[in-house]
Amino acid sequence: MQKQVEYAEAVRTKYPEQVVIAIARDKAGRPNPVTLGWTMFASGEPPMMAIAVAAGHYTVKAIEHSKCFTIAYPSAEMAEVALFFGSRSGRDTDKFAASDCRTEPARQIDSVLLSDAVANFECVEEARVQAGDHILYIGRVVAAHVNAEPKPRLYTVAPGHKLGPVR
Repeated sequence: MQKQVEYAEAVRTKYPEQVVIAIARDKAGRPNPVTLGWTMFASGEPPMMAIAVAAGHYTVKAIEHSKCFTIAYPSAEMAEVALFFGSRSGRDTDKFAASDCRTEPARQIDSVLLSDAVANFECVEEARVQAGDHILYIGRVVAAHVNAEPKPRLYTVAPGHKLGPVR
């Protein structure tokens, strides 16, 4: 039996929650990563994925400029860099230059892949939907990559940005 509660109470039951790092090049040609929790598959055929980005984030400008983005599933060993990417703005910081995150060129879009991620998906923007205080970007997956060494995936496991693998 269900009981009615406030939204804020019910939403705390969402953990563990997915973590992704989205990357898009800004006008200066700099790849800008951002850590996000709101992501989903949007279509199987053609393959499409979606991310929700806060409307005020610098990443919005980067995606609107580049019209493409990478969605990376970070590995558990990437927790520190995921926190860094989610707590700094690309307006003020070249996040890749300020971190030890390894990248490699994307194959089909003008972006980068995260070398230590579990998987990377190269996406071309297909649609953009204003959803309250976020913008939902839907991208057609044009290339997918997995790590040659299987790694545990990173999740938000509890409130307060507590990150780790799901066991």
